[in-house]
Amino acid sequence: MNRKQLLSKFASRKRCLVTGGAGFLGSHLCERLLAMGHEVLCVDNFFTGSRVNIAHLLDNPRFEVMRHDITFPLYVEVDEIYNLACPASPVHYQHDPVQTTKVSVVGAINMLGLAKRTGAKIFQASTSEVYGDPTVHPQTEEYRGNVNPIGPRACYDEGKRCAETLFFDYHRQNGVNIRVVRIFNTYGPRMHPADGRVVSNFIIQALAGEPITLYGDGSQTRAFCFVDDLIEGFIRLMNAPDEVTGPINIGNPVETTVLELAERVLKLTGSNSRIEFKPLPVDDPMQRCPDISRARSLLDWQPRVPLDEGLGRTIRYFQEVIGNPAVATPALGKVATR
Repeated sequence: MNRKQLLSKFASRKRCLVTGGAGFLGSHLCERLLAMGHEVLCVDNFFTGSRVNIAHLLDNPRFEVMRHDITFPLYVEVDEIYNLACPASPVHYQHDPVQTTKVSVVGAINMLGLAKRTGAKIFQASTSEVYGDPTVHPQTEEYRGNVNPIGPRACYDEGKRCAETLFFDYHRQNGVNIRVVRIFNTYGPRMHPADGRVVSNFIIQALAGEPITLYGDGSQTRAFCFVDDLIEGFIRLMNAPDEVTGPINIGNPVETTVLELAERVLKLTGSNSRIEFKPLPVDDPMQRCPDISRARSLLDWQPRVPLDEGLGRTIRYFQEVIGNPAVATPALGKVATR
């Protein structure tokens, strides 16, 4: 490598902060950023994240881990901030709803303040939950949502909505360079085994030979995006021109009923588990599916991994978890599945 190439390599290397970096999505993002040659500071309070998720990265000299709660200010020098810190499954975000709202709102204020001070580009991991139980289908980014502000899911839904407001106000008022993505149902290796999400629930129950717990009649739909595809969308949005601020839906536009998902998991695991129907939780949306026209046109992005392939890779991960419990992230006390 000549001098010019060497200088170019170091000039393109960024100092990236990933909050929630030891979590399901955060650990995959840290891995991808390191593979791109960047330096990564992983910040996590380890409420739902786990050191196990990032253990394979610890020997990398460009990787650093800091235990920190972003509801408190953070003083570091970085070029890019990926704000992923927040419990993202109902079981976890309802465990301490006040803290969930604080992480979304106060955490956003602290990270935006850091971006303002350092001039860093900042990415917000928002959610399809901002659409609530949608009356428009599929959901476009222009749809303003149908959210119950006082329901049990509101700590997450409204917290993320307020975080989006803060991002765009910091952008308009202070010129902060922002990116906002709305994440739809994502699955894959390193999901928390006790997160209560439908994919992890079904796989764990099928592998254990327990009844598959299906809430409602199974006709409700979701659009499942494999984690590798999602992370690719993150990177493309962060590298897009500055005028591409978002929000942009990142998810799979192919709908799958929850009953069909259960049947696929049973087939792929070879399990003899039976399906057990239970009442639908409060404010659980009947349909959730993204319109990804913006992602296609602005980012040239769409999901590539078929559902059966992604489920197979996820099943193999959970087989390893069951065979070696040390691989699993710790459960948070008593949590119900949902």
